Amino acid sequence: MAPPFSRTEYSDRLTRVRDAMQSRELDVLVIGDPANINWLTGYDAWSFYTPQIMVVGLELDPTWIGREMDAGAADFTTYLPPEQVVAFPETHVQQTDIHAAQFMGDWMKSHGLDGKRIGYESDVYYLTPAAVGHLKERLCNSSWQDCGLLVNWQRLTKSPAEIAMLQQASVIAAKAMQTAYEGVRPDVRQCDLMADIVAAQIRGMPEFGGDQTALHPLVLAGEAASTAHPMWTDAPFEKDQTIAFELGGCRKRYNAGLARTVHLGEPPKTLLTTARAVGEGMDEVLNAMKADALCCDVHAAWQVVLDQYGLEKKSRIGYSIGLGYSPDWGEHTISFRPDDHTPLPENAVVHIILGMWMDGWGMELSETIHVRESDALCLTQFPRDVHVIDI
Repeated sequence: MAPPFSRTEYSDRLTRVRDAMQSRELDVLVIGDPANINWLTGYDAWSFYTPQIMVVGLELDPTWIGREMDAGAADFTTYLPPEQVVAFPETHVQQTDIHAAQFMGDWMKSHGLDGKRIGYESDVYYLTPAAVGHLKERLCNSSWQDCGLLVNWQRLTKSPAEIAMLQQASVIAAKAMQTAYEGVRPDVRQCDLMADIVAAQIRGMPEFGGDQTALHPLVLAGEAASTAHPMWTDAPFEKDQTIAFELGGCRKRYNAGLARTVHLGEPPKTLLTTARAVGEGMDEVLNAMKADALCCDVHAAWQVVLDQYGLEKKSRIGYSIGLGYSPDWGEHTISFRPDDHTPLPENAVVHIILGMWMDGWGMELSETIHVRESDALCLTQFPRDVHVIDI
């Protein structure tokens, strides 16, 4: 087993992060998001249930610090030498009188980082206030500041190797959706179909396998389709039910989303009308999307269609996507909404999700899209119309 990308790729990513650190006048970065740790080094394990950080300095190479039993994953998922893999002892795991971040802070201090300008990720799921508090206590002579999404923004523009990885993830997404189409029928339990979908996602293709998607696949059936993120149940699907599948594929932790809608039986007129509006809206989004287009202008193209049909969608219609761990596959940078004036860089990859959650029913249509110099390309080729199953 080897890291998914070349040494050169990881070296280029580190250079970009260090350039961003210098522009923010930071000497050291404490990274808590496992996706950012992976992006910088390739480190991949289910190790973020306990304190784990990556320390990066202008003069300090990326150093992983985490639980002793998880340190071994660095041997086969990264190019890090042993001195850049630091394990805290098992005695520091979930204790009331000692914290792993105290060990981390002591290590940083012993390597001359006290008194440095340190940035940390304050708004990630995995770096807790308690951990940050212990780090600040140990390095009390440092100036600490929120680095925000510094690393995330470097991830926005994808390399050719990342695009290739996302293309594979998109192929897996299509297989998962085809599995849903073939299996959804009245009296089939939601949980049974979901088991088949997850198996398809992880089994992947003959040429390459899949991973668990960062956002667990969702099935929105009947009244549960009137909200965005319900989980499946053991209830059976029913005749005359509208079902939205928000699925995806994952390859080497790179996620591609895909949402489609199915109806069991004769589709009601309101569904067909809404689906027509959403399909036309997706076409206009794709027409508006290219390098240097503003996110708000892409959203405006969608809004024109929605206004023509007298429909309303309060939420954003998309975001950047790529490398991710649970609970979210979004990169937390750009969003497609009226107040986001960010220009799209060439080789960004975004997930446009046009979910319409109505009174007692709902539908979804989504695409994972590669932003190119003069156009945008859907990475998954899969029919967009509501899939009607005659009953």
